[in-house]
Amino acid sequence: MLEKEEVLLIGYFIAVIFFLVLFVVLFFIAFQRKKNKYLLERFEAEKKFQTELVNAQLEIQEQTLKNIAWELHDNVGQLLSVANIQLNMLMNAAPAELHDRILETKDVVKESVTEVRSLSKSLNKDVIRKNGLIQSLEVEVARFNRLNFLKAELKITGTAIDIKSENEIIIFRILQECFSNVMKHAKASKLFVHLNYKVDTLEIIVRDDGAGFNPETKSGNSGMETMKSRSELLEASFSITSKPGQGTQLVLQYPYSHDKKTT
Repeated sequence: MLEKEEVLLIGYFIAVIFFLVLFVVLFFIAFQRKKNKYLLERFEAEKKFQTELVNAQLEIQEQTLKNIAWELHDNVGQLLSVANIQLNMLMNAAPAELHDRILETKDVVKESVTEVRSLSKSLNKDVIRKNGLIQSLEVEVARFNRLNFLKAELKITGTAIDIKSENEIIIFRILQECFSNVMKHAKASKLFVHLNYKVDTLEIIVRDDGAGFNPETKSGNSGMETMKSRSELLEASFSITSKPGQGTQLVLQYPYSHDKKTT
């Protein structure tokens, strides 16, 4: 009889141990789930905050660029037009031997008016939205070639896909930042831009034959950080490869399939 009681006691003890272990395991699992849920919510909140912050910064930048575009078109453009009128008046009063110089100056002023208005369009997001990504890039490339900054080429392959105009503007700003870096730092003679419309992504490659650089030493460059943050906003992959003396290449993979325009 004693043996039965001992067996029952041992059985009860084992059962209690089992339920305690089970309770601890279930409590730990519930705690981990709650912790993971909290961390996920915190991560999502931080991600949302960062996205809203970048959107706010982009909106401020776009409004600033738009204001600059207006100033260039309305004020600087008008001043250059007035200067052209005054040169016409000066032509009538100036000696014949100065006419050639005045005509040369008029040509410079005329070209300046054209470039100011072209630049104002590239800064105005409403114009970019109206023209679209491809036409806006064509204007930029044509401007580089016209001003003899370098020899620029734009290549488009695949069937163009309509994407959200807001995203087109962000892509164009990324490329403008890249072009600006090429102009300021690369000392390049050639610039190649390739838009490849694939099935699920728009692949953009920008390559120059300039001085190049070591990406590790330029990791904190504000221009690259701006391009990277904008690409993250688009959920696009972004990479820059470069070596001193071997030029630079930017590759942007934009997944346009999830936000195609509905027709």
